Amino acid sequence: MDLQYTLDFLSDLAKNNKKEWMDDNKKRYLEAKEQVIHLLSEIIPKAAVFSQGLAGIDPKKTLFRINRDIRFSKNKDPYKTNFGASIVQGGRKSGNPGFYLHIMPGNNFVGGGIYQPGSEMLQKVRQEIDYNGKEIRSIIEEPKFKKTFGEPFGEDRLKTAPKGYPKDHENLELLQLKHYVFMRKTSDKEVTSKDFADQVVETYRTLQPFNTFLSRAMD
Repeated sequence: MDLQYTLDFLSDLAKNNKKEWMDDNKKRYLEAKEQVIHLLSEIIPKAAVFSQGLAGIDPKKTLFRINRDIRFSKNKDPYKTNFGASIVQGGRKSGNPGFYLHIMPGNNFVGGGIYQPGSEMLQKVRQEIDYNGKEIRSIIEEPKFKKTFGEPFGEDRLKTAPKGYPKDHENLELLQLKHYVFMRKTSDKEVTSKDFADQVVETYRTLQPFNTFLSRAMD
């Protein structure tokens, strides 16, 4: 599938982020949105082969709204300039680990895990890392995984050890994370290639052992 139409729409939206412009270009928006939904309808059944909890998920329900919540933001642009989709067993608000797709000109990425987990969930994941450090290391340091994702998403990382853990813990850098997410950036050229859906699925397949580890931590 060629997503150039979608990228062109998002580029124009970024230059004209106003309700009036969106109203005038609603047909383009709906066509771009439908293109992303079609992409997701290809991805989800293939990902469900190795992540069974995804079977039957409605692609439309994985998409985030394009409208921004500007109530508490200094940025008053009414619209996001990307399409984002969260493919998660139980839905986007379940808190379960899952997969993510971000389509944005010049800033596309594919990945997953858990973003902004609640304190209870965060404690469970840290405990699992503490108990099974060798296992999580074997997952994230596996050559294909490392080549695909590199380092975990480190935004808001703690500056010291979390409460209850020693400062010289062997997996301190993992315990300090506030989000357990890995991402792979993809170029606009990749996004517009015919096999992009298969590329996304393969990325998710590589990430699946990490999500399995997270899921076990929450049981």
